[in-house]
Amino acid sequence: MAGIAIVGLQWGDEGKGKITDYFASQADCVVRYQGGNNAGHTIVIGERKYKLHLIPSGVLQNKKVVIGNGVVVDPAVLLKEIEMLRQHNIEPDLMVSDRANVIMPYHRMLDGAEEALLGSKKVGTTKRGIGPCYSDKIARHGIRMRDLLNEEEFREKMERIMPIKQRILEVYGLEKIDEEKLIEEYLAYGKELEKYIGDTIYFLNSIIDEKEVLFEGAQGILLDIDYGTYPFVTSSSPVTGGICTGAGISPKKIKRIIGVAKAYVTRVGMGPMPTEEKGEIGDFLAEKGGEIGTTTGRRRRCGWIDLVALRKFARVNGPDNWNITKLDVLSAFDTIGAVVGYTLDGEEIFSLPSRSEDQERIVPIIEEFEGWETDISEIRSYEDLPEKARNFLNFIEDETGVRVKYIGVGASNDAIVIK
Repeated sequence: MAGIAIVGLQWGDEGKGKITDYFASQADCVVRYQGGNNAGHTIVIGERKYKLHLIPSGVLQNKKVVIGNGVVVDPAVLLKEIEMLRQHNIEPDLMVSDRANVIMPYHRMLDGAEEALLGSKKVGTTKRGIGPCYSDKIARHGIRMRDLLNEEEFREKMERIMPIKQRILEVYGLEKIDEEKLIEEYLAYGKELEKYIGDTIYFLNSIIDEKEVLFEGAQGILLDIDYGTYPFVTSSSPVTGGICTGAGISPKKIKRIIGVAKAYVTRVGMGPMPTEEKGEIGDFLAEKGGEIGTTTGRRRRCGWIDLVALRKFARVNGPDNWNITKLDVLSAFDTIGAVVGYTLDGEEIFSLPSRSEDQERIVPIIEEFEGWETDISEIRSYEDLPEKARNFLNFIEDETGVRVKYIGVGASNDAIVIK
């Protein structure tokens, strides 16, 4: 069969949950391949709203769901999500990679302490320990899910790691951790999660030639550790290539890629945002779009769609189609903007620079379009969309070289137009 990838091409919060849920209805298995509970997918089914941070969205379709080796897992958060689903009569058919790294209490403590010390220069993390956990993974001080299943091995690893962590906590002026209490707590998590933990790499490769596997990304490429607005980025690779390392499958197995972007653009937290509208337009977009972060609860910064960034990162990700979300939000505007270029120090440029200092000084070149000022939330046919809305979508296609196929026109799960 095929591997299908859903990837975000902005700063996350593009609305990937809905299109993931749409494709999950046709898939046999849905896989999360990077990030941690710093991400959030909100899915609306009928009158009920589900907020997921670790478990793939396909769980709501009663599909097999997999948390890959590239994800960092907070066991307490995972167990809380499992319990939430059970309360809604959903028993997750879940498999968690035995190689996935575990977020420990000291990761969360250090995440918050580092942000506090950075003060006005902070990165704007969610303080959930994601970055410190990935740091330990690279430094070879990580604890994996498999370690929680063997008390003797877990204790041996903690005996090696904890003296280092206790000393670092002391330097930051933080209280020492009760090591025995930590060990008992995480061994208890291991017992509760043991039935879910396994070799996901073997499992995925055993089914991907015969079944349809959907790969669900978290965050977006502008938060990617390599390609994003560094250092104001996440600690993993949300890009299409991250699927191969984060789930353990060959690039040849990915047969279709859907790039997701809002009809405008949003960002949570710190860092450059060249197209940000800080005045009335930004406030109006935030109000009409309900732009509050699923994970952070913070108001998102808003601006017009950045076609320069989309064009550049379409090349990196190779999407076959666009899913343009929240087109209905733009119905409130008589004039709509799209960023088609930048100027930096008076010189016109057509690519996002690598230095965050340069990104902060960019002045966007905005092309304006007439708005359609018509409620489109009940429309389900592309031909029924207002001509001005179709013109706007056609412009996105022309500028990026990628065909728009899926268009979000409302909050509900069925509010989608397929071109």
